[in-house]
Amino acid sequence: MRPRLRIVRLMPSGGIGLIAFLAALNVVLGLLPVAFVVATSVLVGEVPAAVGGGVGSAAWDRLTAIFLLAAAAFLLTQLLTPVNNAVGQRLRRRVDSALRDEAMALMLRPVGIGPLEDQRTLDELSEAVRAFDREWGTPGQACVGVLGLVARYTRLLTLVVVIGLAIAWPAGLAVGAAVLAFRYGQRGGLRKYSRVWRQVVGKQREVAYLHEVTMTDVAAKEIRVFGLSGWLADRYVAAWEAVRDAYERARRRVYLRPYLVLTSLGLLLAGGAMVHAAQLAATGRVGLTALALGVQAVALAIALGGYYPEADTSTQYAMLALTALQRLRDRLGELDAHQPPPGRAPVPAGTPTSALTFDHVGFHYPGSDRTVLDGIELVLAAGRCTAVVGVNGAGKTTLVKLLARLYEPTSGAVRADGVDIAEFDPVRWRRQVGVIFQDFVRYELTAAENIALGAPHVPVDRDAVLRAAERAGIAEALLALPDGLDTPLSRAYPGGTDLSGGQWQRVAIARALYALAAGATVLVLDEPTAALDVRAEVAFFDRFVELTRGVTSLLISHRFSSVRRADHIVVVDGGRVVERGSHDELIAAGGHYARLFALQAQRFAHGLDAEGDGVVDDDAVDATREVSR
Repeated sequence: MRPRLRIVRLMPSGGIGLIAFLAALNVVLGLLPVAFVVATSVLVGEVPAAVGGGVGSAAWDRLTAIFLLAAAAFLLTQLLTPVNNAVGQRLRRRVDSALRDEAMALMLRPVGIGPLEDQRTLDELSEAVRAFDREWGTPGQACVGVLGLVARYTRLLTLVVVIGLAIAWPAGLAVGAAVLAFRYGQRGGLRKYSRVWRQVVGKQREVAYLHEVTMTDVAAKEIRVFGLSGWLADRYVAAWEAVRDAYERARRRVYLRPYLVLTSLGLLLAGGAMVHAAQLAATGRVGLTALALGVQAVALAIALGGYYPEADTSTQYAMLALTALQRLRDRLGELDAHQPPPGRAPVPAGTPTSALTFDHVGFHYPGSDRTVLDGIELVLAAGRCTAVVGVNGAGKTTLVKLLARLYEPTSGAVRADGVDIAEFDPVRWRRQVGVIFQDFVRYELTAAENIALGAPHVPVDRDAVLRAAERAGIAEALLALPDGLDTPLSRAYPGGTDLSGGQWQRVAIARALYALAAGATVLVLDEPTAALDVRAEVAFFDRFVELTRGVTSLLISHRFSSVRRADHIVVVDGGRVVERGSHDELIAAGGHYARLFALQAQRFAHGLDAEGDGVVDDDAVDATREVSR
């Protein structure tokens, strides 16, 4: 009953007045078919007298009046049904809109992105939002369906009374029991059958993912170049068949034997009522009107034992969605319980004025015991550029995520001017940080909108957008597009176009620079030039000092030709800082940084296609020192 009560509790979000109107309308729609049956039954009973009296007789006039009443009941049903559907759609949209907002607010509630990488959270989210991706089975439609049950059960109750009055009360109760038995088989079977979705929700997500990969441009190039069509098709078929087989097994288990048992019981009860009515009519204990009324009422009541298209599927799958939404709330509550409450303190203007500090920060990702950062100590001097280098998996990008508060440290703290940034309001803190992520997003929006998303909390400044594009070296290319900065950056839209990888990277850089123009004081660049060629990279970093003058910046890059321009360089290995200093100091030290720099310099010296064993001897390091100087 709890899921049904959740549906009822949703209804007020559609408007009390709308609910009351629909409830009253459904009561009327429940009574009108019974009124039609009563009127037509009386009509049948009046036919002999009307025929005997002829046209113009009192019996004929009664027959005509009763016919008009039956016609009115029929016509009124036809008129009110589309009104009920239209008003019901309005209720559905209101409720679904409110619930979408709630689901979105739930997923935006966590400060970080950890819940979006939690398997249980993803399963509950998938089930909860699945209802909104289709036109049937939405929670709003379930509210309409529950009100539709008012019409169905009002009609059933009235028909039981009519059968009891026309034939006998045991017959009426027997028919009511038969209908409820049919309904138990139908509705209860649907409830049990729909539980299979819970068992295969992970496989359903795999099917949806494979469908997206194969049917969109997400991986179109690689599918064709690598010849993946057959492999993906086989994988899709295997996943789809696993889901289908689970449903087919459930269908046989849930419906076959119960159908035979409940159908036999229902036919026995309903058939007994019909036989009893025939016996009463044959012995003269009921008249023609009562017989017609009883037979029609039994037939109409038995029809109520079947599938209710307006209610059954929508209420069942909406109940699953609402239950999943509740489980999602519970799961997010569990995850929140292990996190400190988000801070609410304002961020002082100009923060940081002295330094950003990683104070003995330790971190491992949720669900994993592998240590990514092991008590790291790192100082980012305010107004200066600090570069972080290290091999893949050293923890460089994790530093960016912690600084942006996408995750919280498992130990230690990230401090701004000595204050733990966890004490700041996360929204206000993130406005201080302009980030170019390694896997930046290519939004299917206009060029101007793509750049202005760097600071969505302020009104769009077209001049600032253009200046950011110019500083990132992409303005000329964007202005040359068909509609300039207003050109959609996607071929999926009229007049839209796409950019090269390097051009997209410059758009991402412009986005971060726009954030700086809007008041951000910290710039984070995670592999900011990975998609640029060597000459473009050199040109960008030649201007980097000018672009970031007075800004506290963190640069992460595998290319040592880029990081050598930083004021301070930190080498991270195994989640710890192993070296720090300027480029010249680190080269002179001949340690980890010098070897990595020498390896990369040696490779460029011999050409980008040169092969080697990755071992750099001391002579190469000495030579690199000379090149560096």
